[in-house]
Amino acid sequence: MTQADSKTRMTRLTFMGMMIALGVIISPILRVEGMCPMAHLINITCAVFIGPVYAFICALLIGILRMIFMGIPPLALTGAVFGAFLSGMLYRLSKGKLICAFLGEVIGTGIIGAIISYPVMTYLWGRNGLSWMFYVPSFIAGTLIGGSIAFFMLAKMQKAGMVARIQAALGSDVFTGGNETLNNAIGIAVLGFIGYLAVLVIVKNFVSDPSPFVSALKYVVLTAFVLAGVLYWIINSRKEAHI
Repeated sequence: MTQADSKTRMTRLTFMGMMIALGVIISPILRVEGMCPMAHLINITCAVFIGPVYAFICALLIGILRMIFMGIPPLALTGAVFGAFLSGMLYRLSKGKLICAFLGEVIGTGIIGAIISYPVMTYLWGRNGLSWMFYVPSFIAGTLIGGSIAFFMLAKMQKAGMVARIQAALGSDVFTGGNETLNNAIGIAVLGFIGYLAVLVIVKNFVSDPSPFVSALKYVVLTAFVLAGVLYWIINSRKEAHI
């Protein structure tokens, strides 16, 4: 092993140690059982910078530490490791598209991890009254919140050229990220899902007898953001075409 390889490996291990520590520290933020948004922020960040295998290892170690020191049930593992790995895989297969890292986390955790959580919590943890889809809504909500934070943070870093530089320093595959206008447009559309969830929670908990308009408001918010994303892409694509 050359000195440069040794330095790269040490840099990667240091980065992983920092992300594991940060993941454990910030995990209680906004956390309820079945939803830990900050875990998904860490997952996507690791997936982008160090790839699927190391992201999986980080998620696994964070989950184990949370279970040992915080008394978190096995959801700390099922709600993290699948999303971390799939996020890294889709990011690499897409040649560096951040939205694919985001979708990998949503699918891996929000669907796969949530479904696997049912037999784990029922048969290993002794929790009663669950179903195969019990954790899907809360897991998806958590991935949308934490994943959106990661998406916009990494998009800004990518625009400044920081993502590629950090990937190079860590010895990972380096990606430029593709079309910035398209990334921003998708990010705006993703905000619609956050708004949808926010309206859904507010109406469900604070409006006792919602009118048809109030009940449909979540769809209005979602549609508005999606249309805003499409409009942003059209306008800026035309501007770029004339430059």
